[in-house]
Amino acid sequence: MPVIAPMPAAHSTPIPSQRESAEESVAEGTTVDHLTETYRAHYRSLLGLAALLLDDTASCEDVVQEAFIRVHSARRRVRDPEKTLAYLRQTVVNLSRSALRRRILGLKLLSKPMPDMASAEEGAYDQLERDALIKAMKGLQRRQREVLVLRYFADMTEAQVAATLGISLGSVKAYGSRGIAALRVAMEAKA
Repeated sequence: MPVIAPMPAAHSTPIPSQRESAEESVAEGTTVDHLTETYRAHYRSLLGLAALLLDDTASCEDVVQEAFIRVHSARRRVRDPEKTLAYLRQTVVNLSRSALRRRILGLKLLSKPMPDMASAEEGAYDQLERDALIKAMKGLQRRQREVLVLRYFADMTEAQVAATLGISLGSVKAYGSRGIAALRVAMEAKA
């Protein structure tokens, strides 16, 4: 039987150098190391952001993990290291919207007892306030709720909220003021 040997390549292309040049063209903010640092530094805050938009812990964790996976796979498109966190926040908001859109009815918020409460009475009162606020937040329009969550929980500026939601600064101000007014009316009605 004849032995078949592989044909020598007509031209040699150094594949490792092509990979190196492709990786060198990627900006600093899109490296896996930068994304890992961002994960360590901001996972909890993104989880909290998702918790205010969704109403169960498992969905929140899924949304945040999916956001990091999507940003990781699209990291070559994020050129500025400063925009990585904003891109993650926007991805969390969009994935939260998608999760809510897939549900016909909203899920009930899972209450979690606070381990460091001073007394049972205080804990019960705090839980009632939290429940009333969550119920009032659910009564808001979607945009009003998103603006208030991003503005006051995520501690974002109005400009950052506008960029994250893809709306104008004036819309952020309008949704925010109308949302606060609606919350005030709803909370006073409960009292």
